[in-house]
Amino acid sequence: MNRREYLGLIGSIAITPVASAFGEALPSSYEAVLAAYPDFNGTIVVGRGSSILFSKATGVADPQSQAPMALGTRFEAGSVSKWVASMVVMKMVDQDILRLDEPIRQYLPDYRADNGARLTLRHLMSHSSGVPNDLIAARKADPLVARTELGQMEAVQRYASGDLRFAPGAAWDYSHSNWLIVKAIVERMGGRPYRDVAAAWLVEPLRLRDSGLFSGESSAVPGMALAYAGPASAWQRKVNAVPDYMAMAGGFYSSAPDMLRLMDGVLNGSILSPASRMALMKVQMPGQRYALGGRTQMEMIAGQLREAAWEDGSNGGFRLVARRVLADGVTVIVFNNSSFDHQKLGTLASGLMEAAYA
Repeated sequence: MNRREYLGLIGSIAITPVASAFGEALPSSYEAVLAAYPDFNGTIVVGRGSSILFSKATGVADPQSQAPMALGTRFEAGSVSKWVASMVVMKMVDQDILRLDEPIRQYLPDYRADNGARLTLRHLMSHSSGVPNDLIAARKADPLVARTELGQMEAVQRYASGDLRFAPGAAWDYSHSNWLIVKAIVERMGGRPYRDVAAAWLVEPLRLRDSGLFSGESSAVPGMALAYAGPASAWQRKVNAVPDYMAMAGGFYSSAPDMLRLMDGVLNGSILSPASRMALMKVQMPGQRYALGGRTQMEMIAGQLREAAWEDGSNGGFRLVARRVLADGVTVIVFNNSSFDHQKLGTLASGLMEAAYA
């Protein structure tokens, strides 16, 4: 069986109830992993398919009010927003509204003509477009950029219309500006704002109760954790505003249980066709293991080489790790709001994944 047939097969198999191999003694194993990180503040869900094997909320959601962390606490998803955006695009591919390999001038006639004739959605969503990261350069040069709302096409013209740094498909460059263009395409072809498209084709069908899109500062969202840095005794708020035109790059929020439901519904359920699910996870840039908005890689887990879909996210003090083994649906979700060290967060997630196979 080749990889294409394999991915199609696992997409059609219903997840059975959690087997006894993931048994009653496991919570102590997860707790033992977590005990090595006494400074961790956030939420954790370990699951198999749609079933939760272990969950934990620890620390405070808001250091100012000392509101305790809860499993349903909401967090910014950071760059996992790009993965979510890619899921929405693939749904539009299933609806025959978009195609990954058509020149984007077909969808966005107001965009720069020469670039529009060369670029495709696949280039943009895999960060192989060559579109320079002018958006981040502008935000670094002027802090007010982060708090200034613009119409989508105005943002595209300002921050995503520069000369290409390389021929599309020739290299990889992590450029937030790509997602300004993708959002403009989705809104034009979908006929409504991106938040409404995402709600109709992803959030509502999967009954995600604690997920959605925000703009500006996420603290306005009810139930949202407050992002901060430093020890609890001397914490400092750490925020990074996300205007609406950046919604695909970093404007998604969710809770740990919702993220499990999202990953299971998209990577195993009926939200996408098998062909679109395969395209979503197919690596486009092998050196980065980057597919469309997220990553797919073979990694050694519990002594066995396993194929996993994963992505990390951060914005301000928010951190997220989301990983799922494709063959059996074992998933680890870790959210944090206290600027936890990225490497330590990844090591924590890996330890929890190992515990799932103990």
